[in-house]
Amino acid sequence: MSGKTGICRKLLNFAAEFAEMLFITLFMVLLLFTYVLGIAVVRGESMMNTLSDGDKVIVSLVYNEPEQGDIVILNSDRRVTFGEDGAVREEEGTGQCIVKRVIAVEGQELNIDFAAGVVYVDGERLHEPYLELGLTHLDEGGFGGYPIVIPEDCVFVMGDNRDLSKDSRSGDIGLVPEDCIVGKVILRLSPGLDVPQ
Repeated sequence: MSGKTGICRKLLNFAAEFAEMLFITLFMVLLLFTYVLGIAVVRGESMMNTLSDGDKVIVSLVYNEPEQGDIVILNSDRRVTFGEDGAVREEEGTGQCIVKRVIAVEGQELNIDFAAGVVYVDGERLHEPYLELGLTHLDEGGFGGYPIVIPEDCVFVMGDNRDLSKDSRSGDIGLVPEDCIVGKVILRLSPGLDVPQ
């Protein structure tokens, strides 16, 4: 009988250790996806061909300074535009959660030659290999003219599918306050795992 008791004890100990490890693992995953990472679903075609409608992405919620080229999830509750006198105005935005690419950050000068479809940041032509569906020909009238200097704590964002993207070129979105950035897209889960460029 003692042999069976020993085996039962070993199995119970193993089951208890396994349950404890499973609980700790689930707790850590829960913490990770609550405070460090998030999952978002892309809606719309404004980021085609980089991201498509329905793609699931992992977003880093621990995000310090936006950098040119980052793909970000942002809450467009607020927008920043320029008044007729050139003064910076913060207004209510569309209230949507959207995904866009950071084109310029605070202090940078942004110029767009809509006739040529070319974007310039600080006088340098922006290298945009992700633009497979066309250049930047559409001026949505968000600003009276270009160039503009991006104000402190703001970013200028655009979608990669410039003809279908409602972004900072539009007065409805305008410049995005940095504190409206939810996080940076770090991985696309579907349709296949890859890091968006």
